[in-house]
Amino acid sequence: MKPITDIIYNELKPVISELFGNDLLDKLVIQETNNSKFGDYQTNFAMITSKDLRQAPKKTAEKIVENFKDSKLIDKIEIAGPGFINLFLKDEFIITSLINFDKKDFEFNLDTRGQVIIDYSSPNIAKPMHIGHLRSTVIGDSIKRILKFVGYETIADNHLGDWGTQFGALIVGYRNFLNEENYKNNPIEELERIYVEYTKAAEENEELKEQARTELAKLQQGEKENTKLWKEFIEVSLQEYEKIYKRMGIEFDTYNGESFYHDIMHEIIEILKEKNLAEEDEGALVVKFDEEANLHNAIVQKSNGSYLYTTSDLACIKYRREHYDVNKLVYVTDHRQQTHFKQVFKIAEMLGWKEEKVHVYFGLMRFADGVFSTRKGNVIKLKDLLDKAKEKAREVLEERNSTGDLDTKAEIIGIGAVKYADLSQNRTSDIIFDWDKVLSFNSNSSPYLQYTFARISSLMKKANVKDFENTLVIENEYEEKVVKNILKFPNAVLRAAEAYKPNLLTDYLYELAQSFNSFYNNVNVIKSEETQLKSRINIAAKTAFVIGKGLDLLGIKTLDEM
Repeated sequence: MKPITDIIYNELKPVISELFGNDLLDKLVIQETNNSKFGDYQTNFAMITSKDLRQAPKKTAEKIVENFKDSKLIDKIEIAGPGFINLFLKDEFIITSLINFDKKDFEFNLDTRGQVIIDYSSPNIAKPMHIGHLRSTVIGDSIKRILKFVGYETIADNHLGDWGTQFGALIVGYRNFLNEENYKNNPIEELERIYVEYTKAAEENEELKEQARTELAKLQQGEKENTKLWKEFIEVSLQEYEKIYKRMGIEFDTYNGESFYHDIMHEIIEILKEKNLAEEDEGALVVKFDEEANLHNAIVQKSNGSYLYTTSDLACIKYRREHYDVNKLVYVTDHRQQTHFKQVFKIAEMLGWKEEKVHVYFGLMRFADGVFSTRKGNVIKLKDLLDKAKEKAREVLEERNSTGDLDTKAEIIGIGAVKYADLSQNRTSDIIFDWDKVLSFNSNSSPYLQYTFARISSLMKKANVKDFENTLVIENEYEEKVVKNILKFPNAVLRAAEAYKPNLLTDYLYELAQSFNSFYNNVNVIKSEETQLKSRINIAAKTAFVIGKGLDLLGIKTLDEM
């Protein structure tokens, strides 16, 4: 099934072409209306082409309406205001579309050739994942799922922070401050502790700093013992990260960290020199941009010969261009890296690397209450946040006298609530994390959608109706609203994919759930006569299908019973 906006576009396209030619077709945009009295869909084509056509929008709209032929899709077409064209769908089209809704694959008119490589999460080796990794991880995972749903082949890459000066310090800390029992029981926390111990000791002991520089140099030269230790740090760190990822349902295709691209960085420097894009400045090698770019100079190699993140990311792009059929490259990080990626993308453009590159940036997360903030300056560990979410979800379930496996339910509800609280916000804004809102069963939250799904599961079990899939009659405004909302699902996913904004999908799912619960509260489903009952169960089943699929695109599980 195609998005309804695409189907309407194809109905209007020949009319527009015949009247005005093909040059203006890119301005034909179909949108959903906010008020049903203005139809189901509308276009402002007549208004935005008034200068091109040198005529009043209303006159353009009148020509389109006059020349629009009979349609199996459109029941009525009207002009509103200065030139909006409102479109009303035929009941027959709505009914047929809903009956077939979950029987066919969705079709999206996108160029999905090649692979989309999505770069997200990216924790630093030897440090526990913390609250700062939450947004990149869940936003990146949802974008991966959404892009895959609309037809792209995706490559999820966890660009680990596994190289840098800190490893010299870690090696010295390991050999001087390690508690072997702690390391055996919780290696990543022990690595974090010994790094802190090293830092404190090095402030008063310059010799330790010199040792760290020596050990780092040995590591960079491939010395056997230090390399073995470095690989061990990576291995134990990944084991801990995998526990978090497994709880959250996060999967990656590759784990190519900074070290993976290290040998390519020298090639980047040589290419930049060869193309006269880099020049020396006070001993460092820099790329300078023209005034139009409005960017500061980018250092690609320090005066001591070391490389920077800019060099690393350019090496990463070079590798991906050579090893993948790239459709686009997507990077999911916080907004503080906007300038960095503008520089990287601009240098790539100067090198002639024309693949589409997208920086999906997001704001920071803060907490509305004092939870987690009692110790000033303490970093909130992601594991602790997930544990707290599970604990609070269990409290809510106990208050609601829920039965069954509360532990499993609390895990699914708690983690889903954390994800949804993030994904339901405009990603570019800072967000306030409020436990009461996050775990609410009555607002735009994951528990509300999970509850609606469970309510439908209970309804279908109670009704125990068979062979309902091909029955649909629309007899009241509540049924009509739910059905029309269900049919908007492909468009909601497409909008989220094109904008890299999962909140456009959550907004839709919340509206769908509200319309279904209004239908449920105002229409007696169980006591309906046979045809009505089959039809209403069909509406319920299609709603559950969309909510389940939509939550899956957000990386959130459903429950048949809350």
